[in-house]
Amino acid sequence: MEGNLRWVALTAAAPVAWGANYYVTREFLPPGTPLYGAALRALPAGLVLLGLCRQRPSGAWWWRSAVLGLLNVSVFFVLVYVASQLLPTSVASTVMAMSPLAMMLIAWVLVSERPGVAHLAGAGVGLGGVCLMLLTGAGGASVPGVLASVAAMCVSSFGYILAKRWNDTGTDVLASTAWQLTAGGLFLLPAAAVVEGPPPALSASALLAFGYVTLVATALAFVAWFTGLRHLPAGTVGLVGLLNPVTGVLLGTVIAGEMLTVQQLCGVALVLAGVVLGRSGRARRRGSTTLRLAARTNSGPPRRRRAVVPLHAVRNRADRAVGGEHSS
Repeated sequence: MEGNLRWVALTAAAPVAWGANYYVTREFLPPGTPLYGAALRALPAGLVLLGLCRQRPSGAWWWRSAVLGLLNVSVFFVLVYVASQLLPTSVASTVMAMSPLAMMLIAWVLVSERPGVAHLAGAGVGLGGVCLMLLTGAGGASVPGVLASVAAMCVSSFGYILAKRWNDTGTDVLASTAWQLTAGGLFLLPAAAVVEGPPPALSASALLAFGYVTLVATALAFVAWFTGLRHLPAGTVGLVGLLNPVTGVLLGTVIAGEMLTVQQLCGVALVLAGVVLGRSGRARRRGSTTLRLAARTNSGPPRRRRAVVPLHAVRNRADRAVGGEHSS
């Protein structure tokens, strides 16, 4: 139980960092350059992790890294950049909170992880909280921005479960994350040069913002996220991901000056309740399973203990048997 809580705490660092990333992207990064923005986020992070692990892909991981890099990095980062520029921080982050249900359904198909009642109940409660946070009449919620955020949620949910299926125990999490980020950045860089022309000029604040986006919201966050996917069920990881909209709403309110209503506060409380509900239900189910196994093991008739015959007694019996044969 304590070990699982440790993995949950580590995984939670990712959605918290991603929730802050919406605000940083909207306020400090240059608008109108989503391809360069995604490339400058992915490629440096991948190269940093690649320098730390010093491992190259082998075998099937050459094409797996390319596929996962395209889904989890190239397409996902561009869509998140567009959504962050078009939507308020609170709205952009809360749309992604629909990912727990998507991850549960995809995991059921790809990795045969059937969602439990507690996971579904937690996702339902959390989704209700998301609806409360979204239905507040926040201004600036453009349709293209919402569509970009929904597409990012769908692409990332599929890519994360695919990574969970392919990440066998023999592949280092740090290495596989580095390969995905590097591959995704390499896909983005030439596309950005063709579509968007020369790289945008970056101010000092934009460089610092890219430092946070690259090192914290990408390198550290993705290592934590994929580590959680390896050690926890997809339903649990999806519920932990609900901390993304909570962070986005709080930052949008405290720093960006977006108004936080009573309705939004209730939504935040429901999201947190959904995370706790999913975790506690899983713990109770595990505990009851352990008790059933223990009861099944201790039940049944007691085993008869075999008598231990000393060695000298065995020899005496053998001598008497041999003597009886000769006398007859």
